[in-house]
Amino acid sequence: MSTFTEIGLPEPVTRSLADAGYVTPTPIQAQAIPIILSGRDLIGAAQTGTGKTAAFALPTIARLGPAAGKPRCLVLVPTRELAVQVDENFQKYGKYLGTKTALLYGGVGYGAQVKALSEGVDVVIATPGRLLDLHEQKILDLSSIQVVILDEVDRMLDMGFIEDVTRIIRFCPKERQTLLFSATVDERIGKIANWALRDPITIDVRTGSTAAETVDHAIYPVDVFQKYDLLIELLKKSEFKSVIVFTRTKRDADRITEWIEGHGTPVATMHADRSQTERTEALKGFKSGKYTILVATDIASRGLDITGVTHVINYNVPEHPEDYVHRIGRTGRAAAEGEAFTLFSPDELHSMHQIEQLLGRPIERRKLEGFRYFSEPILTPGGAKTAAPRKRNR
Repeated sequence: MSTFTEIGLPEPVTRSLADAGYVTPTPIQAQAIPIILSGRDLIGAAQTGTGKTAAFALPTIARLGPAAGKPRCLVLVPTRELAVQVDENFQKYGKYLGTKTALLYGGVGYGAQVKALSEGVDVVIATPGRLLDLHEQKILDLSSIQVVILDEVDRMLDMGFIEDVTRIIRFCPKERQTLLFSATVDERIGKIANWALRDPITIDVRTGSTAAETVDHAIYPVDVFQKYDLLIELLKKSEFKSVIVFTRTKRDADRITEWIEGHGTPVATMHADRSQTERTEALKGFKSGKYTILVATDIASRGLDITGVTHVINYNVPEHPEDYVHRIGRTGRAAAEGEAFTLFSPDELHSMHQIEQLLGRPIERRKLEGFRYFSEPILTPGGAKTAAPRKRNR
């Protein structure tokens, strides 16, 4: 297996990697870094947790070289949390080259962001809305941009950012390198690539639409009116160290938080209506272990570096089958064991079938022992196992 030096990264960058404990490149890094170093445009298809941030940050820092005090790289991301994470990575990898970054996102005041831009930066990491605000106020000039990186493009499309992203790219010089990274590559992505990128090379390191083999999947059929009660019982009987409960809506996230806290357990909550301070504190508290339960919408399903999650519970069946893969990808990382449970009511049958088609296999249906169901749950043939969550080895 090649080393970071062998794939072309210069000494100041490899020194920062040694400090961070990086030894060998991941597949996306080994394939993408030489292409990006050559100056070619790139489409990278990679799932969350594959090291794609380093795959674009490392060669970009290497190409930019020492700090120059003007924006030369623009990274667009869909969420504030991902922006913070990308910014941390650029600072870590570029510390021996003096790389300066500006982190731009909404939900907070403009003061610190304007100050950072005025002091001179090399890399701008931003969500589309705040970047457009600062550009329209003539606080940010994109005329010196040499590299545009679009991260989690499919998520940006799902969130309705396509018009903003299009406008931003048009403000950048035509002579530039453009890198596009996405967990899915479909017709929508192709349309963006056709006009935004020039003769791109495509690399795909996805291992199929599956989660880690160490994740134990199960579906718990239940009447929609009993979902709250079943969730509480699952939490009681699951020997979790760290669990994320995903919901479709912000309203459900708040209700579930109130319900769980009513049973005496403090909860971290993340969704788009929470202030940036609240979201930052929730994520920080969950990562540190202050909170063992995080209730969130899909804002937490992709891009974020959250380790040690032992369980994921889908309170609702995801509307899009790819979202199921992203959600359960929060557990079973780095060869660790994980469990993924989905509460499934009859009105979600179509969405559940789509997920199973994507995975290429049925997911086991289970009945929770000791729970008083309004009506007997239907368990499909081959999945009629009656079981409480399995005990984890300790």
